[in-house]
Amino acid sequence: MEKILVSSCLLGRPVRYDGRDKRRDDAILHRWQAEGRLVPYCPEVGGGLPVPRRPAEITGPGGGPAVLDGTARVLTDTGQDVTAAFLAGAQRALEAARRAGARLAILKESSPSCGITRIYDGSFTGRLSPGIGVTTALLERHGITVFSENDLNAAAAHLQRLESSPPSPESTS
Repeated sequence: MEKILVSSCLLGRPVRYDGRDKRRDDAILHRWQAEGRLVPYCPEVGGGLPVPRRPAEITGPGGGPAVLDGTARVLTDTGQDVTAAFLAGAQRALEAARRAGARLAILKESSPSCGITRIYDGSFTGRLSPGIGVTTALLERHGITVFSENDLNAAAAHLQRLESSPPSPESTS
C-alpha cells in the first residue's frame, strides 16, 4: 500500500506558527487516514521551531529552490534568520517520506515550507506570489510528487497511477 506524506496541520494537529491547525475535512483524506496511508509531518516543528512561533517568509527571489541552493533565506517578521531550521525540517520530511516509501505528498499551500504553487512574497504584507516552499522543493528534487490540499482529486488519480507502477530508484534511495 502506497504511503502519503501529509502536512500535520491538515489533519488537525495544532503545529502552525500561530498554534492552530488547518484541518482539511475531506472524504479523500478521511479514507486515506482510515486505510493507514498517511504519514503526518510538520517540517517546521521537525526542524526545531516552537509552537507558537513568529511568522516566517522566504526573502529573495526563487522561493524554496533558492533557499536549497543558498541564494535566498527564510526570515521571521522580526528579521530572525530561520533558514537552518527550514532546511533541517525539509531534510527530515524527506527522510520520513523515504522511511515510509512515500512517492506522494499532500502539503499545505502558501506555507514557506510546504507551498506548492504560491508562497508569501517575503514582505509580511499578506501578498502571495508564485513559488514553492523549501520542503516542497526538496521532495520534488528527490522524485516525490507534491500536491496541495486543494488538489486532492488530482492526488488521488496520481496515487492510482503509482499503485500500478513500481517505485522509481530515486524515491527509494
